[in-house]
Amino acid sequence: MSSLQRLVKRVVTPALVGRLAARYLKFVWTTNRWAAGAVDPYEVAEGHMPAIISMWHGQHLLVPFVRRPDHPSVSLVSRSSDGEIAATIVEDLGVRAIRGSGAGARKTVKKGGASALLGMVRALKGGESVVLTADVPKVARVCGAGIIALARISGRPIVPLAVVTSRAWIVGSWDRASIPLPFGRKIAVASAPIYVAADATPEALEEARVRVEAAMVAVHAEADAALGRKAKPAA
Repeated sequence: MSSLQRLVKRVVTPALVGRLAARYLKFVWTTNRWAAGAVDPYEVAEGHMPAIISMWHGQHLLVPFVRRPDHPSVSLVSRSSDGEIAATIVEDLGVRAIRGSGAGARKTVKKGGASALLGMVRALKGGESVVLTADVPKVARVCGAGIIALARISGRPIVPLAVVTSRAWIVGSWDRASIPLPFGRKIAVASAPIYVAADATPEALEEARVRVEAAMVAVHAEADAALGRKAKPAA
């Protein structure tokens, strides 16, 4: 590694990248106008807060902007190197980060899954909402069991949410990540809260998982239809 490469590595830190990304997202949010007929998602979730705000991987970048200033929220962020950037972004946007991620039985401790789950439960009990991806890494648009387990343990509802812009760049990654672009229109669509009983049977848990997945598909379809969104595919 050359001296220049070492210098760049020292200067261009995950924290710096995260701060720059947060500023870009603020610019995008400010320069996109609300679409006609847009409804405040809080109207759907009124009386059900704090809640577990459900989103898809790769479709989450603008979710923090829907949060009301007086509404405390936390977000689960992985312990990976990319997670360092993500943690800086969400915290710069006023959302507290809980580090950890779900994993298989052998990796749960290493990735902080157990402690993260406890942290999210405590946050919900303390009045903070939790922003959480419904799908799991490498399995896009399929709701996993993790978010259902959190709802069952905490007793708080899941509120499926889509926040999209009319102009976006779709990255060719496993999650088809959508990078919002400025100077377009924006909309946020939320679905009715979904509760999971503490004594839910395995069959009831699977039913709840399917409901959340269907609701996530529906809110994104509604948002995209309202905007007539056409995203530029990655090269």
